Amino acid sequence: MKIPKLLLVEDDKTLGLSLKERLSKEGYKIILADTIFKAKIELEKFKPDLIILDVGLPDGNGFEFAKSLKNPPPFLFLTAMSTAEDRLKGFEIGAEEYIPKPFHLKELLLRLSHVLNAHKHVSESLESIYTFKNFNINFEKFEIQDNRGAIISLTARDSNLLKLLIEEKDKVVSRDLILDKLWGEENFPTNRTIDNAIVRLRQAFGKDGSKFIKSIRSVGYRWVGED
Repeated sequence: MKIPKLLLVEDDKTLGLSLKERLSKEGYKIILADTIFKAKIELEKFKPDLIILDVGLPDGNGFEFAKSLKNPPPFLFLTAMSTAEDRLKGFEIGAEEYIPKPFHLKELLLRLSHVLNAHKHVSESLESIYTFKNFNINFEKFEIQDNRGAIISLTARDSNLLKLLIEEKDKVVSRDLILDKLWGEENFPTNRTIDNAIVRLRQAFGKDGSKFIKSIRSVGYRWVGED
């Protein structure tokens, strides 16, 4: 069985070492980076399955770092920045979870498990590359390529949302179902969280994006990309 690899980006040395020790005991392989510079190096070298990311770091901002990543693995924020505005920003960037400090270790462990399982068990009924019209969607690399070779990177969760919509082609996928499958039982993500993800997906397809993903008022969304 594959051991999940985690990259912990945390500049508080005491907390970082303590978390690294505890997560290692829980069966994870974990690398600790205390700056964005080191995180970038470890991201390429270690190739983690998930990133646990602080926001306030010595050499930059965790939000901006996450936004700069191309084809990132799933990531969650673990930070003292805990206002509603901060959390919304985190989810809009594409975070799987947003856990404010101080936090309960058991909650972190449960949320880590949920995120990893959600990505592990996303339906495999589609091939890793899905082609329609002038686009190739690569669900393994989390990217969309058009016929000119231009590549748009997606977050892991946005990629999984797109996959879910395509698998349910011609069916209306409710926001409740999307939240249940991709976010699980969380208190904070709302319909706005999903709507923002849909906006990002439409933008990834350019001017025709709104034609490919239709809004069904008060219910959810429907994929009609091939019509």
